[in-house]
Amino acid sequence: MSNDEKIKKAVFSKMAARCSRSEQCTPDIHKKIIASGLTDADAEEILDQLKAEKFIDDGRYAKAYVAEKFGINKWGRIKIRYYLRGKGLDSVAIENGLKELDEEKYKKALLKTMKEKARRVNKKTKFEKMGPIIRFAQSRGYEPELIHRYINEVVK
Repeated sequence: MSNDEKIKKAVFSKMAARCSRSEQCTPDIHKKIIASGLTDADAEEILDQLKAEKFIDDGRYAKAYVAEKFGINKWGRIKIRYYLRGKGLDSVAIENGLKELDEEKYKKALLKTMKEKARRVNKKTKFEKMGPIIRFAQSRGYEPELIHRYINEVVK
């Protein structure tokens, strides 16, 4: 076995171990392989092997990312989609991951986020309160049409 083969095997083992510990996406692992000094061709070969052995699955990664960011951080679809695109995932994997969100839980999370912000806003009129609440909900990645649909339930 040549020295290059030993290096490729070691990098594969290292990446497989990394993928076993937590979900990883193809672009992240590709960057790590390239950083270890291998060529693009070698990186593609290792990625194909990792995919064949089910260590990497971008669809599975997208679903896990969506569940984590919505469940823990209470992010909306827009922000989650933006960050997944930034990672370099394809649109199909992203949209399939976002389909996993339960509509009722999503609505409840939006309402809870807006109500918490409404309690902290010290404005006198209803319309003065609406601005900061709407901006906050949009910064969390919720869709403007949903925010405007439910804003009257929050601000009275």
